[in-house]
Amino acid sequence: VGSPSNQHWELQKVLRDEYTGEVHISTGMTTKEEIEKIVRFWEEGKGDAKNRVVMYNCTSGYPVPFRDVCLLDIRLLQEKYAHRVKAIGFSGHHLGIAIDMAAYALGAEWNERHFTKDRTWKGTDHAASLEPAGLGKLCRDLVATYTAMTYKSEDILDLEKEQRAKLKWGQ
Repeated sequence: VGSPSNQHWELQKVLRDEYTGEVHISTGMTTKEEIEKIVRFWEEGKGDAKNRVVMYNCTSGYPVPFRDVCLLDIRLLQEKYAHRVKAIGFSGHHLGIAIDMAAYALGAEWNERHFTKDRTWKGTDHAASLEPAGLGKLCRDLVATYTAMTYKSEDILDLEKEQRAKLKWGQ
């Protein structure tokens, strides 16, 4: 459910009551009170927000300047809704892919980006979209970031031992 439609209650009712799959809802152009209303709506009846709804932090603009991406709102959504919806994601309309890595590092479990064959095409989305090569780089870098998001399994990793033997003072 794109940001413009997240207050379209007839659509939401059909998705909640007649569709049984996951529903992904973007929060661009949406007040905190409206977000709460969305989650409450999905918690009613047979909505099952906890197992079906993915809420996306989003700023609706094309493209969104970095200062307006507001990544820390991911944390606000996590604090208020992580226990009430299936997952928290990030929907980006910014340039490049670095912000997506930061969103993932902040805990966004889903990453939504627009993609296009040509960023110079007319229309609101194309300039802030990723072309095929950029989409490939985004996927590559998300996998690399996922791989790197670990704790050390031991104080000195095997790959550090040789360097430690050569360089470490006071051992």
